[in-house]
Amino acid sequence: MALTHRSFGSNNNERLEFLGDSILGFVIAQKLYDTFPDACEGGLSRLRASLVNESSLAELARKHQLGDYLLLGSGELKSGGFRRDSILSDALEAIMGALFKDQGIEVCQQWIVQLFAEKLQGLSMNNWQKDPKTRLQELMQSKKMELPEYTLITMSGLAHEQTFKVKCTIPLIKDACIGTGISRKKAEQAAAEQMLKLLNTNSLNTDPLNMNSLNKDSE
Repeated sequence: MALTHRSFGSNNNERLEFLGDSILGFVIAQKLYDTFPDACEGGLSRLRASLVNESSLAELARKHQLGDYLLLGSGELKSGGFRRDSILSDALEAIMGALFKDQGIEVCQQWIVQLFAEKLQGLSMNNWQKDPKTRLQELMQSKKMELPEYTLITMSGLAHEQTFKVKCTIPLIKDACIGTGISRKKAEQAAAEQMLKLLNTNSLNTDPLNMNSLNKDSE
């Protein structure tokens, strides 16, 4: 039922999605509360919003190929509903609700924390105020390097339900990062976020960009 969209029939995932939405908010709020003991309420709220939103949930759903398992009506299938952020994010929350009903809050909580582990690890109170594209641009400026370039790769779907794919490149790294979104702006933000993660991973051993000093500068 958690994988069944309303277009497929009356026994769908809307009630489970309602339940999962509340559980997700609670689990992430508790995790942030424990992880950032010195953060104010406003900071915690913004960190939670950066994790618990339609785009973030849809990204996780795509990572686990959730769209391949959705039960959709013929109309949604033809219009590419299995790629739509709203449908993917709702289904992921419905799975959380189903897991809670099936196995209880502890198992559900552990699964959610594991699901968000990478996103949680990338959070910092030094950078929650700024979006990924701004942070990447400021990083390049602080190192006197050329600014990132964003190239539109594809634009697909109907006029009111388009999906954009954008490539982000910087002079320092040969590899490009790809981001997708329901608008070009969101796709660029997603690509910038992937680039920041790549830079952070590369810096763990060599710290070529001195990411720690960047975090201090942003304070």
